[in-house]
Amino acid sequence: MRIITANVNGIRAAGRKGFFEWIASQQADVVCIQETKAQIDQLGDALYHPQDYHCFYHDAEKKGYSGVALYCRQKPDDIIIGMGNDEFDSEGRYIEAKFGKLSVISLYMPSGSSKEERQLLKYRCMDHMMIKLEEMKASGRDYIVCGDWNIAHKNEDIRNWKGNQKNSGFLPEERAWLDGLFDKVGFVDAFRELEQEEHQYTWWSNRGQARANNVGWRIDYHVLSPNLKGKVVSTEIYRGESFSDHAPLIIDYDYKMPSI
Repeated sequence: MRIITANVNGIRAAGRKGFFEWIASQQADVVCIQETKAQIDQLGDALYHPQDYHCFYHDAEKKGYSGVALYCRQKPDDIIIGMGNDEFDSEGRYIEAKFGKLSVISLYMPSGSSKEERQLLKYRCMDHMMIKLEEMKASGRDYIVCGDWNIAHKNEDIRNWKGNQKNSGFLPEERAWLDGLFDKVGFVDAFRELEQEEHQYTWWSNRGQARANNVGWRIDYHVLSPNLKGKVVSTEIYRGESFSDHAPLIIDYDYKMPSI
């Protein structure tokens, strides 16, 4: 089973850069997209509804902002839109597809980098999601939570870790939250299930030559419920083309998509 997550930083812009041609070549079972930055009525073109996929969008109320999507090769038996909190759901941050006992989620966690008010919202979203993740674990279902979590976890997940310890996305409280998710609750950082080379990142600032010099952050994840530990077959951060300031994260699993 192949699942891809990609923050496209504007699905229409990514489409102009060849994102959909690339998706067609990947044969993914599910594609999780974040930051569509479009309302569904702006996506009438067939380009945004690839013929091999069942496509589902959750827009932000604010135009040109946030938004998530799921492209599913197999028709889900249910789609859940929103994480159950109006403050975050109005920003289009969560969409879940259910296939039998498997759930695949496209998640876009808030960034707190613009101002303190947004950092406080981010902490509220983290608190809400932790409760939700604990409920996921208790349910016994299989969960793959993909997306832009807007937190780099360890020093090896950010090129300039010393200089970013007071910046949103690498704050001690944020990193401790991921520690709790992985070490205490037992969820799994799928990318780290396999041995990786140094300096593997999924996002680069548009300032300077950050991407060219690989001065990046790893903030895009597949996060697995504990019962999926050991199922990762291969991982790839795709850098062959640039569709946005993020790179797609492709992970293959030793897991058969449930029949519905």
